[in-house]
Amino acid sequence: MAYTTIDKPTDYFRIKTYSGNGTSNRAITWDEDTNMRTDFGWLKERSNDNSSHLLMDIIRGNGNVLFTNTTSSEQAFGDNYFKSLDANGFTVGNDEDVNGSDDTYVVWGWNAGGSASSNTDGSITSTVSANTTSGFSVVSYTGTGSNATVGHGLSSATPSMIIVKNRSAVKDWVIYHKSLGNTKFLEFTTSAEQTASNRWNSTTPTSSVFSLGSDNGANGSGNSHIAYCFAEKKGFSKFGSYVGNGSTSGTYVHLGFKPAFVIQKASSTSSYDWVMLDNKRDSFNVADESLYANLSNVVQTSNDTDFLSNGFKLRSTAAGNNGNGTTYIYMAFAENPFVTSTGIPTTAR
Repeated sequence: MAYTTIDKPTDYFRIKTYSGNGTSNRAITWDEDTNMRTDFGWLKERSNDNSSHLLMDIIRGNGNVLFTNTTSSEQAFGDNYFKSLDANGFTVGNDEDVNGSDDTYVVWGWNAGGSASSNTDGSITSTVSANTTSGFSVVSYTGTGSNATVGHGLSSATPSMIIVKNRSAVKDWVIYHKSLGNTKFLEFTTSAEQTASNRWNSTTPTSSVFSLGSDNGANGSGNSHIAYCFAEKKGFSKFGSYVGNGSTSGTYVHLGFKPAFVIQKASSTSSYDWVMLDNKRDSFNVADESLYANLSNVVQTSNDTDFLSNGFKLRSTAAGNNGNGTTYIYMAFAENPFVTSTGIPTTAR
């Protein structure tokens, strides 16, 4: 595993909450005092039901939207949604899903590698925007319908989590997580982990490529696909699993940093959603303003979690993230590393 100590996570990942104003050309900028280019943005309206999670990225271009809470193909919504990805944020139109008057929103943003380039590391030539420092890349490719490999552009780092969508067809998302291994996958549904060899060809990702089987969701013949690839980086990101205990003094998960954003999913049993918590919607413990990657719901107050200086601790009996004996996978991104490369420690909130 390639490790890099990242002292300033906000160079690579940020969160923004804002209220809409209904204008047609609104620039949304990050709150921090230095710029961070937005190469991948994940936006959710918080105040109204039936508002989808909206995903945009540097490769697919402005106005082209995917949704984690549906199986829909990519939709071209144009300037009413996303006008541009900017040097310090992004610009939206006046649609209620992104900028309705008095509606509230949250967006999670990642810095990849800016303009994309061709990658020939795999048997399929891919188009890649990669940030090798933070271990994140956006990868576009055309499926073949048969066993193949795709270059992810992360150099010496191996992806710990890969999120794939067939852009051309109505198909489930296909999700790889290192804790589940190369024969299993998840979807943005309530389903537990599933076993099949035709998603990842029973092959673990390497430092240059990830493998695909014949499944149409991840490798539909002639279809366009997008993959978001995440490698673990010290002080910035972590991907793992834990077992809940069903107690208000719940499981503690060590990350090595103070988390800014955590997504959790029950992998060993069905019926539970993809829980999303962050430090902007909840600036003090406990964090309980839950959104769900697989649902269009407004914020729910549940899944109580303390964000600590070096990890997170579950504080409720909610089965969504702390069911007794249930195994959960997670992805987490940092507010601050527990200790920087200069030896300066962070503090709990």
